Amino acid sequence: MRVPVEVCVLLISLQAPAVLYTMNNIPALQEPLSILGTGAVVLGTVLLLFFLTVQHKQTVDPLFYVFAEFSFTSLVGLTNALEQEGFISGFMGFYIKMGEPHLSTAYAVMMSYWEGVVHLVLLLTIIHRMFTGKTYRSLALLWAGSSISHQLVHIPGVVVGKYGSNIRPAFWRNAPFFLAPFWAASVLFRRPGEMPIITADKVAAEQRKGLLSRPIDLQFSVLLLGVVAFCLFRGFVVLDCPLDSCFTYIYQYEPYLKDPVGFPRVTMLVYWFYAVPLLMVLVYGLRTPGSSWMLDWSLFFAGATSQAQWCHIGASLHSRTSFTYRVPADKLGPVIILNVLLAVIPALLALRCHTNPAYFMKTVPTEQSNGNKKEN
Repeated sequence: MRVPVEVCVLLISLQAPAVLYTMNNIPALQEPLSILGTGAVVLGTVLLLFFLTVQHKQTVDPLFYVFAEFSFTSLVGLTNALEQEGFISGFMGFYIKMGEPHLSTAYAVMMSYWEGVVHLVLLLTIIHRMFTGKTYRSLALLWAGSSISHQLVHIPGVVVGKYGSNIRPAFWRNAPFFLAPFWAASVLFRRPGEMPIITADKVAAEQRKGLLSRPIDLQFSVLLLGVVAFCLFRGFVVLDCPLDSCFTYIYQYEPYLKDPVGFPRVTMLVYWFYAVPLLMVLVYGLRTPGSSWMLDWSLFFAGATSQAQWCHIGASLHSRTSFTYRVPADKLGPVIILNVLLAVIPALLALRCHTNPAYFMKTVPTEQSNGNKKEN
């Protein structure tokens, strides 16, 4: 009896802490170039092990190797989070000192928790479904959105923040992990979506309704426009807009936005330049029948905002963030509510699109619809 592939992937990934512990106790492996070289060898070896794991399979989706390799790095992230929080020790000290010092920041700790828990569960589930013949595209789109959000903030945040003057060679091992999620997302978007079969008359009936006749979609449109306004406002705030409202917000509500680590500033700019246009596209999709792309992009965006907001909210409250930049106790309620809504609204929109997709589907030919009725 063969061991399930996802179990093999987990067992290989669980070796990540052992590798880190070994490197942490061998001085020769703790020099900056040695860390980069050893990391490349380890990741290459892990990739080879994953290849050997599935070599008996007739066909293997190339995305498997991306998901499997990220499973391994997810355990590295979880190890970092646990050590920075004091639950374990002796694993990451050398890497924080000579590899990537920014991984000790509050943002990186929250990012590592997300990688080690949410990403790992998603990836193992995707791999399980991949090798049991079940659909996994929707889960993979969630992961792709989350991972791209992670990379868009993580790497630029290091470069433009206070750690930009202390970049070590090991930092460049992030390059392939920056590119891989974009490649995976492009592959997933090119593949046919998982569309339910809905009769033509039901699709037509839904698509005849205007926005005012669909109160839930009307509410989502208003909420998404509110998110757009909030994202634009915080973008102006981090760009040092001289308006009194911006000054008041950054000093009395979210001083974390001016933390010199750079991550919050980059997060707000990513929202400004990438999330805002996508939000407007989603609003357009809510009022335009047959926008089948809404099913994919709402999932992708939900994954991205969930990851971004988890890291942003957690870091703004974390003890590793200087007290000066944490959310003031008297403003904690409204700040947390606004930031949580920024993650919840896209997630609810994705849920709405997938639970009742008739409005977003291409019109089904009447003959096909009748044929399906007869079969049923």
